[in-house]
Amino acid sequence: MDLKAHIRQIPDFPKPGINFFDISPLLAQPAAWRTAMARMGEIVRPWRPDLIAGIDARGFLVASPLALEVGVGLLMVRKTGKLPGRVARAAYGLEYGADEVEIQHEAVQRGQRVVIVDDLLATGGTILAAAKLLRADGATVAGAACLIELAFLGGRQRLDMPFQSLMSYDSE
Repeated sequence: MDLKAHIRQIPDFPKPGINFFDISPLLAQPAAWRTAMARMGEIVRPWRPDLIAGIDARGFLVASPLALEVGVGLLMVRKTGKLPGRVARAAYGLEYGADEVEIQHEAVQRGQRVVIVDDLLATGGTILAAAKLLRADGATVAGAACLIELAFLGGRQRLDMPFQSLMSYDSE
């Protein structure tokens, strides 16, 4: 199945000059979505995760069914101010700005293997921020995976863990 056929590109969103890769059509097609999750499962299983860490917000859409597919737990990496209790926070740069993510203290146990999941890899900043938080809590970041990789932005080269994507775009 050609999963790229279910990705819509929206120019100049969220601001002029940015080409947004929309996964909504993929989510709306059950057969395509099941195929995507099965393929993502094939990617992450060899990394032997104990947890899938989904990045707020579209990463949750991928991480939740993927955790079920692989048979492991789910951990949320949230934007600032969304988690109760004590949290650890890390800043990162976006293709079009800056932000922060956080996890709850003791969200992982020392030595647990975690795979970080998001919908899209652009510059790699979000995944690196999540990895920093997880490692500070004692996790082993076994890898990272996304539905889409914007290869022309070079994010993969910045990552310090194994990385795989289902779809790659070489130009805007």
